[in-house]
Amino acid sequence: MNKILIIEDEESIAELEKDYLELSSFEVAIENNGQTGLERALSEEFNMIILDLMLPGLDGFEICKRIREVKNIPILMVSAKKEDIDKIRGLGLGADDYITKPFSPSELVARVKAHIARYERLIGSAAVENDIIEIRGLKIDKTARRVYINDEEKAFTTKEFDLLTFLASNPNHVFTKEELFKEIWDMDSIGDIATVTVHIKKIREKIEFNTAKPQYIETIWGVGYRFKI
Repeated sequence: MNKILIIEDEESIAELEKDYLELSSFEVAIENNGQTGLERALSEEFNMIILDLMLPGLDGFEICKRIREVKNIPILMVSAKKEDIDKIRGLGLGADDYITKPFSPSELVARVKAHIARYERLIGSAAVENDIIEIRGLKIDKTARRVYINDEEKAFTTKEFDLLTFLASNPNHVFTKEELFKEIWDMDSIGDIATVTVHIKKIREKIEFNTAKPQYIETIWGVGYRFKI
């Protein structure tokens, strides 16, 4: 049974999330304090973490950052804040998704299922021989899920790696942000295409020599993105 950790200080919200997730056959644990939530996230094995931003003890941004230093499991940020800057900051720290309160419990469950299913497919798809893409100093080891620039390894989050690999596997094809969101996040964008923009920015910072003149991922203004070969 998949195990989920909810780090949420509003007990009524946490219990509502727990009830809906348990009805979908998830095992759920709750922590109402940021510090204890982080400690539990790092010390126990979970399949996904649902993380509130405003928490006593330690805020969600710092928790996300600390988890990402050692674990690659899906993280869904939850917040009453609707400002894009908070979403951008959260995604930039390695969160896989961001949902604002109030939200439909069924939407939360759908997102959780999508993220866990995709993560399980990725970690369970080992091949006998490594599948590698190499172009102009960029090496993507799809089997080991590792990325190198001129033999220097770069650290990638799950979604950053998925997005880069998908684009590199379909060179010279222009994809809209909506298409990329649906492909990588396994759901319709529901207006969340800023998620794609943030991830493209983070990828470029890691693989491009000059982010102002990218040689790998090209922006097609008014349309989307293309991986150049």
